[in-house]
Amino acid sequence: MTSYRTTMEIDAQGLTAQAAYKLLTGIVVPRPIAWVSTLTAEGSVNLAPFSAFTFLSHDPPMVGVSVGTRSGMLKDTGRNILEWREFVVNIADQSLIQKLHESSYEYPPDVSEAEELGLTAEPSFHIRTPRIAEAPIAMECRLHQCIELGRQPNRLMVGEVLRFRFREGLVVNGKIATTALNPIARLGGPNYATLGEIVTLHGRSVTPFA
Repeated sequence: MTSYRTTMEIDAQGLTAQAAYKLLTGIVVPRPIAWVSTLTAEGSVNLAPFSAFTFLSHDPPMVGVSVGTRSGMLKDTGRNILEWREFVVNIADQSLIQKLHESSYEYPPDVSEAEELGLTAEPSFHIRTPRIAEAPIAMECRLHQCIELGRQPNRLMVGEVLRFRFREGLVVNGKIATTALNPIARLGGPNYATLGEIVTLHGRSVTPFA
């Protein structure tokens, strides 16, 4: 019989916000990255990566991005989403990893990260916020709901996807060709991961995971 032994326990109630963040970002791995483009009040294009990101609904399609605070204030992305009630989730591939990482730096609110990084802001179809032309996937989103979470607090921005845009060859028989997408994943600290080995399992269950 296998013996299991707990070697360390941490009471979450005694943790600082920063200590909890370090643990969670090392536990919940790998995480997909939403490269979110928004418009500032002056109309320039803000761009920032968020790895607290997932899909929330498929009918209608909805995604969620959790936006935190910086120096006690909601990050620029969050303020822009609340101002315009729209945003674009761009998905980067491995060729864009350096620019994605650099877009996480703290730029002045009036500086366009897209312009600074030499990226192309391309008009969207349904909303005013541009998408990033170099990204292989973009999802135009209208803000459905903003949910405050925690003491800081974080804002969970729930967006309804109005339009998908895919680089040619990424959609095969209605599904995403993941190896062709070659996405980037976030780990703890300044660490990223790529796909590595893909394991395909076949079984009797036809019920998708929740």
